[in-house]
Amino acid sequence: MKRALITGVTGQDGLYLSELLLSKGYEVYGLVRGQNNPKLALLEQTVPGVKVLTGDLMDMSSLLRALNVAQPDEVYNLGAISFVAYSWENAHLTSDVTGKGVLNLLEAIRLYAGDDIRKVRFYQASSSEMFGKVQEVPQRESTLLWPRSPYGVAKVYGHYMTINYRESYGMHASSGILFNHESPRRGPEFVTRKVSQAVARISLGLQENISLGNLDAKRDWGFAGDYVEAMWRMLQQEEGDDYVVATGETHSIRELLDVAFAHVGIEDWSSLVLQDPRFMRPAEVELLIGDPAKAFDKLGWKPQVGFEQLVRMMVDNDLAEQRALAGL
Repeated sequence: MKRALITGVTGQDGLYLSELLLSKGYEVYGLVRGQNNPKLALLEQTVPGVKVLTGDLMDMSSLLRALNVAQPDEVYNLGAISFVAYSWENAHLTSDVTGKGVLNLLEAIRLYAGDDIRKVRFYQASSSEMFGKVQEVPQRESTLLWPRSPYGVAKVYGHYMTINYRESYGMHASSGILFNHESPRRGPEFVTRKVSQAVARISLGLQENISLGNLDAKRDWGFAGDYVEAMWRMLQQEEGDDYVVATGETHSIRELLDVAFAHVGIEDWSSLVLQDPRFMRPAEVELLIGDPAKAFDKLGWKPQVGFEQLVRMMVDNDLAEQRALAGL
């Protein structure tokens, strides 16, 4: 039986990855920050097979303790402060957790593994936000990184540190440069879930409108449940490497709104959506679209859920959730 340790296990990706690994017969350990973590109940309810360990990416001793307990064959680092807008409000903390946290975990694995450095395979959750002010369309593994947010900068640090440990110590370390991936488990602060939740509430008469930022920003959106499969496949390769994980298609916020509102029978949403300067980024990332050819070819991975199917899935989930909350 293989053993895996997942940081950020209570997040969207952590929940889907835990389910995937458990279905493959893994013993799964999840690192949770703080004993009173508000998301712990969700983890225990959604994926009860995960064994919970407490720890913090900023505390090296807690990472070493977790490694000694879990004795993992694979470590998936999904832990981060991952909301881009918040990273401007607290750039220092974002840099520490999302950037230095990667170094702490890599170093903890190196110390834990000792001379047998390749006994632990490492996955780093890199991000399309590293491309920022895009220098090439579509973006691939070799595209110059030009981050446009403290979050993106921190992710670049973690990405290059992962490469450094692979090249310096021979560690089996891979980075998945994941483009936007969404699901009904996405946090409500992210634009896709903010839209699906608002559309559900508007259609049920529980909300009048929704305030958003730049409606013309374009993203390459996929389903998180598909993307965790690519993470797992990376750690099954003979050598560590970096892979863009994306659909290769791009859609604007306007298209997201079109599909979501149409699904509840609203064709003209123009009076229901307000643009608010508060939701504009100081430095906007206008267009992200990935080239997943390497992941398709070397990992044998392809996304299964398309954009419109994903949006409808999220709206349906929020319709059911909002009906239950409102007692409808």
